[in-house]
Amino acid sequence: MRRFFPILVLAALWACTKDSEPEVTESEGPAAISLSPASLTAKQAGGSYDLTVTAPSRPKIAGLPEWITLTDGTFNRYSITFSLTVAANSSAETRTATLTVSATGAADVSFTVTQDGFRDDSQNPGTDDSGWENAAAAVRHMGTGWNLGNTLESNSGSADNMWIEAYSRREPSDYETAWGQPVTTRELIHLFKEAGFGAIRVPVTWYPHMGTVTLSGTKWDMSTWTGYDIDPAWMARVKEVVGYVLDEGLYCILNVHHDTGDASTAWLRADPAVYESVRERYCALWTRIATEFASCGEKLLFEGFNEMLDAKGTWGIPSADAYETINRYNEAFVATVRATGGNNLHRNLILNTYGAGPGQEGLRAFRLPEDPAENHLLAEVHSYSPYRFAFDNDNPKNTFDAACETEVKGIVEGLNTYLVSQGIPCIIGEYGCTSERAEAEMAKQAACYVSAAAKYNIACFYWMVLSEGADRSVPKWSKASLKDAILKAYNDNKN
Repeated sequence: MRRFFPILVLAALWACTKDSEPEVTESEGPAAISLSPASLTAKQAGGSYDLTVTAPSRPKIAGLPEWITLTDGTFNRYSITFSLTVAANSSAETRTATLTVSATGAADVSFTVTQDGFRDDSQNPGTDDSGWENAAAAVRHMGTGWNLGNTLESNSGSADNMWIEAYSRREPSDYETAWGQPVTTRELIHLFKEAGFGAIRVPVTWYPHMGTVTLSGTKWDMSTWTGYDIDPAWMARVKEVVGYVLDEGLYCILNVHHDTGDASTAWLRADPAVYESVRERYCALWTRIATEFASCGEKLLFEGFNEMLDAKGTWGIPSADAYETINRYNEAFVATVRATGGNNLHRNLILNTYGAGPGQEGLRAFRLPEDPAENHLLAEVHSYSPYRFAFDNDNPKNTFDAACETEVKGIVEGLNTYLVSQGIPCIIGEYGCTSERAEAEMAKQAACYVSAAAKYNIACFYWMVLSEGADRSVPKWSKASLKDAILKAYNDNKN
């Protein structure tokens, strides 16, 4: 009998517990539809947004306009999360869509999506407390621009063949004419002013003119490079050419050009170790440039560097830390220029993405550094697209067709999404066609860039060919129809 006693006791306890527990019933589903969030205000640039719906049965959404697309989620015990993708709103008007959410067993519920239009701040005076024009206003007022290319940025381009240094007197004109262009004249700049251009970018390569560059034959061992001073004759010539531009009332962009790139002489690289080794020289260079031009007015802008690549010279997707290194160079550039005082305390400064590329990866990684001068920074990218049209001579595309137009417009829309709509003014510092194409087709490409960019106040700077070679000495247009197409596209589409 003892052995069964525990079993009888447990059985009795179980019976008492069972009788005392309340009866559990399955909970009922919701009687009405509920939404989270109750409504949506989308950014002008668009994006993806979640909408969670709770309902007694699987809900449906109707009334979607063409600028909203819907992706279903999984309906799990009365709840589902939809993804709404809202396209960028390129118009100036706010737009609203009222969607209907329905489910069997419940009354319909409305869901409102509101999206701001593109902000046209053309009536904004665009100045800071000191009266200095801010970056957005400067870009808006630039109109359309041109690059004084293959001129002050000309250089030997190879540490193994420093041909300019080895076979010339190293005077400013030896460099300025080394890549086939004549010495720049004031009359050439006036030609662009009279035609209606508003800005000229002046690319400059500095390394042959900085410190002591000592050769062994035609070779340069860059480890022997010493000194940070700039050749006074070179600085004077740069200042003279910049003066031509400013004297015409045009905006002028002065930069550090083929000190970057994939050549063996490119000493600025988007690599953490390289950055640490060259930071002092880079800051010393910008201290000297900024000090020399500190008294110039607001129409002179500085561009920190051109197309900087990683240590491997990667033009595509770079090494993992390259994007962050680009941001570090930009930080050093801004801090260095501001430290020189004068008008540089609020001068508008231009910051490039990795390789000056317009791709989404680089745009996402790009960030503006801290700056004591509020609203005086802007971004720059370059775009020679489509590739087969603009560059490719092995498998060329000779016509600028609808597919080309779609590609170019997509690039511009990306600049709006990742930069302009986020409050970062932007320029396309280089665009165009470097391959031999019919001028009429080149004009179509240029007009597509300029017209697409103008509605977002993105200023575009054509590379080179509008006037080049002997035509610059006249001066006259090398491609007058192309020039006309650019100006017409801007004037017809400017915001």
